[in-house]
Amino acid sequence: MLAALLMVGMSGMAQHARFVGEGVIEYEKKINMYAKIKKRINKENEMYMSKVYDQFVKNQPQFTTVKSNLVFTTAKSLYTPVVVTVNAQNSAFGMDPNGNQPNHVFTDFSSGLSTIQKSIFEETYLVKDSMRQITWKLTGETREIAGYQCRRANGLMLDSVYVVAFYSEEIPVSGGPESFGGLPGMILGVALPYENVTWFATQVFDKTVDKAAIKAPQKGKLMTFNDLKKRLNELVKRWGDEARSMLLDYLI
Repeated sequence: MLAALLMVGMSGMAQHARFVGEGVIEYEKKINMYAKIKKRINKENEMYMSKVYDQFVKNQPQFTTVKSNLVFTTAKSLYTPVVVTVNAQNSAFGMDPNGNQPNHVFTDFSSGLSTIQKSIFEETYLVKDSMRQITWKLTGETREIAGYQCRRANGLMLDSVYVVAFYSEEIPVSGGPESFGGLPGMILGVALPYENVTWFATQVFDKTVDKAAIKAPQKGKLMTFNDLKKRLNELVKRWGDEARSMLLDYLI
């Protein structure tokens, strides 16, 4: 009798379980600018950059925060920035990708393709390629994010970049902020510990969305991801160490 009651109870729970198949997620990206700028100091620029760092620490907050929205269904998603006016928090490094959110990311889960509009310095690129491949390892650690129970996964991308992600199976969509995805549920939190940056969902709106509005961006010079890497290497040669320090941030 006890076993039968337990089965009925579990059946009732399953009937009332809610899985989100479409909606809107608000994300906050936080960047530790003190750590970012300090990493750019080397023997060649120490005299100049140390002064820049001290001045920045004196006048600016440690963390820059930018916001984005992800509109999604089980078939596709569109990640776009929330436009903000340049202010004291992000004006010191206006061209730095960490000071804003320069990407519009469209993902087609059914085809496995993505289209990313990237603003890099004064140019705009349209990167069409396969969805980013990340080697994931699931763990037993859990935490709650924006009201959803999430499970931790550790990953490796771009050959050597360590990623920590938290995903929720209550949102059975293999997506997330920026180009992060590939897990059995929506990624609601991401950290790149060695790059001093995080993305975390602040709100999840379970609602019907305008599917016609989830479409790929059209503006920019068309290229593949490998083309983008070649172009960035060219910019590094032209702009020097300052551009080199931003290279990985633009590839994210």
